[in-house]
Amino acid sequence: MLKKLLATAVFSGAVAFAIFWYLTIPAQLSPDQSAGLVEGDPVAGERVFWIGGCGSCHAEKGAKGEDKKLLGGGHRLDTPAGIFVTPNISPDPDNGIGNWTVSQFANAMLNGVSPAGEHYYPAFPYSSYTRMSPKDISDLFAYLKTLPAVVKSNQPNELALPFKLRRGIGLWKSVFLSSSPATKGLPDNEQVKTGQYLAEGPGHCGECHTPRTVFGFGGGDNSRWLSGGPAPEGDGRIPNITSGEGGVASWSPSDLAGYFESGFTPVFDSVGGSMVSVQENLSMLPPEDRAAIAAYLKAVPAINTK
Repeated sequence: MLKKLLATAVFSGAVAFAIFWYLTIPAQLSPDQSAGLVEGDPVAGERVFWIGGCGSCHAEKGAKGEDKKLLGGGHRLDTPAGIFVTPNISPDPDNGIGNWTVSQFANAMLNGVSPAGEHYYPAFPYSSYTRMSPKDISDLFAYLKTLPAVVKSNQPNELALPFKLRRGIGLWKSVFLSSSPATKGLPDNEQVKTGQYLAEGPGHCGECHTPRTVFGFGGGDNSRWLSGGPAPEGDGRIPNITSGEGGVASWSPSDLAGYFESGFTPVFDSVGGSMVSVQENLSMLPPEDRAAIAAYLKAVPAINTK
């Protein structure tokens, strides 16, 4: 009887492990994703670079101006799961992405999978980037290849169990990774649509401004989209940027667009905290992009937080 119980337990464990292994296989580019990749345009890619905020995480902390284009990584993100250290994404062939193909880059951006076939942690905001068009990814890759190579080795993350186990991220992705729009029922307006794409995709606004499900470790709670929440690094709170009470209800679209450009609020307060770097990036965009993001923010469902 004991032998039968042991055999049943071993068999059940093996089946469970096989199911887990299958469900957590790192994805490869789909045929549709691959078909959309084109010869990248580095000039167009600079726009994607700024809206994507690449320098805010992959340049030195506090980098300004041209130094934001030195993407040697090393920025330590102190989170409840441990410390994530951002990698070198400069064109350096040994430490960065100098030897990557555009398909490998696209798989990282859209599916959160490394060239070695491992899951990336969602501290890398691919849960937003998965909404990006393959063309924008091709353009961004072409632009990154024009930037200076930074000879700087990557440092390991400092994580405790169970967060060290990358394979389990496949289960997280099966629940939370989706390329569908975060907000539905918006006005059928080209400016709002452009703003939605920029904010929900490359701009990844929801990564900080939307509270997360499952004790802070899940995906964004779309029912509270952009309503604010704990800062990802655990220091303070990220504000509500909907037009609800406690948000930006009193701000007009031109107020928002002006803030993105200048860093000044309608009452002439100045941008602060982690938003400083974001605002500097947004100031580099064409005015029509800032206006589109502002139009989108005024169109998303208002949520009261006070």
